[in-house]
This record gives sequence, structure tokens and C-alpha cells, in this order.
Amino acid sequence: MNGTDSRNRRNRTADLPVAVHMATLGLIGSGHIGSTLARIAVANGLDVVVSNSRGPETLADLVAELGPRATAGTPAEAAAAGDWVVVTIPLKAYQQVPVEPLAGKTVLDTNNYYAARDGNLPELEAGTTTSGELLQAHLERSHVVKVFNNIYFEHLAVLSRPKDAPDRSALPIAGDDAEGKARAVELLDLLGFDAVDAGPLAESWRFGPGTDAYGRPYAEERDVNFMQRKAAPAPAAEVTGTLAAARR
Repeated sequence: MNGTDSRNRRNRTADLPVAVHMATLGLIGSGHIGSTLARIAVANGLDVVVSNSRGPETLADLVAELGPRATAGTPAEAAAAGDWVVVTIPLKAYQQVPVEPLAGKTVLDTNNYYAARDGNLPELEAGTTTSGELLQAHLERSHVVKVFNNIYFEHLAVLSRPKDAPDRSALPIAGDDAEGKARAVELLDLLGFDAVDAGPLAESWRFGPGTDAYGRPYAEERDVNFMQRKAAPAPAAEVTGTLAAARR
């Protein structure tokens, strides 16, 4: 091969299309929070794989609404596909979350404990652990980060803002390792939110049900009826204050 042939071959190779990996959000659970996060993710340039306990065929309407960036799969397929994976299911089903495909991945845990729905879990009733710690124990090789559990889904749907927007809202996060929390902050930024670090999973109760950080900061009137209120931005300083003031 002469020098000209070699140069021409390199030039032709350079003109070939290059496959680009688009970041993917996997969702185990596609209810109010899951479907809302899927919409926000697609709107911000992420691919999504949605799943639920009833089978991919039941998500056809959601996938059609989301468009070409979305596919439906099983929970294991969503777990395997995601660069981040959201677990957003009733807490009572947390032991059904697939373990192997989530090894080494950052798992965003939106679950809250409601005894009327989940049954009585003595360790949560006693405050000796948190729902996030239960999921972390189940997914011992994953990086579990508690997030998205303290905001009403209708408020979540409308509060995403571009980076550096003056009215950007912050969401609290909690996790037991720096890598997982850094990845969670990265995802939040992509989705249009700032993050406030509440500490390890043991401190995630600070933004659980019944606290001032639960729902209220994202409503126009910061009261117990937050679900009936219009959405309003919650700056990081306000969220930080509610976390610091939380009492068990």
C-alpha cells in the first residue's frame, strides 16, 4: 500500500458515523413519580427504559407519549440499561428489586414508608433504620441514594429549571458513599434541580413523611395541604434549613 492509499483510507474511516452512547435513566416502577421522572428525563435529552410489575405491554401508552427516546422493559432490563436507575415502588416490595443488574450502579430510591400500605415494619416504627438503609442492605453492591421522595409529583413535573436559573429548586439527597451521591447530583443537575446533601442514609428521615421538608418547600403555601397548593421554587437555603430543624 502506498502513502496516498493509506491517507485516503484514513480519511474514509474518519468520515464514518460514530456510535454515540446516550445516557439512560432506568425506572423500576412507572407510577406518578416514575412517569414524571421519565418525562423530565426525555425533555432533558436522556433515554429512558420504563418498567413496572405488570409487564412492558402495559406501558405502551406511556412509551408512545414519551417518544423515540423511551422503551419499556422488565425491571431487570431497566436495571441493566440504566446509567442511573430509579426505584420507585411501594416499599413493601423492595426485596423484589433485582440485585445482580444493579451491582455497581447508582440507585435513586424514592420510597417512603406508609404503614397503612406497606404493613408494619418494626425497625422503621422504632426508628432503628430507614427505608433507604433497607434498600441498601438488599442491594449491598449498589450505591443507594435517597432522593425524589419528598416532593409531590405534580410539583416535580413543573419545577425543573436550567442550570443557574435564579428560581431553581433543590432536592435533598442522602447516601452512604461519595461516589453514589456525586452521581445523584449529576443526574439532578441534568434534570434541572440542585441538590442538598443531608448526610448518610441514616439521616434520610429528615425529609421523610411528617417532616417540614416533606412536600411543603415546593408548594406556594408551605403547609400540610401542600398537595392542594400550586408549585413554587424551593431554594437550597430553605431546604437546608428544614433539614437542620427536623426532629424525630
